[in-house]
Amino acid sequence: MSTDAQEDGDDLEDRVSNFLRRNFPQIQMHGGNAAIQDLNRETGEVSIQLGGACSGCGISPMTIQAIKSRMVKEIPEIEKVHADTGGGGMGGDGGMEPSFPGETVDDEDDGASDEGPQAPF
Repeated sequence: MSTDAQEDGDDLEDRVSNFLRRNFPQIQMHGGNAAIQDLNRETGEVSIQLGGACSGCGISPMTIQAIKSRMVKEIPEIEKVHADTGGGGMGGDGGMEPSFPGETVDDEDDGASDEGPQAPF
């Protein structure tokens, strides 16, 4: 039945949303959000967009890696997870884009080093 297929698809989307809410409550607690951008049931791929405070957060790459590794283990239909923060940074003229150790930026070489916050571990 086609309604069964639709219900199965909605169930998968609900399970992905519940997974994010259950496993990563700190995203919302810290002012961020996570939204499903695309869910391809045929290939088992899901695209997640982290936004809000996640866009400028120095630990968002670790959160993304945790989402990717845990989701494929917990939800059998999901084979690959694409996730990012959209690269929007803080926005505005005065905002800083996040940078990560080892990353080089060739936009302007004014001698200033923007290493960003260092992780405590």
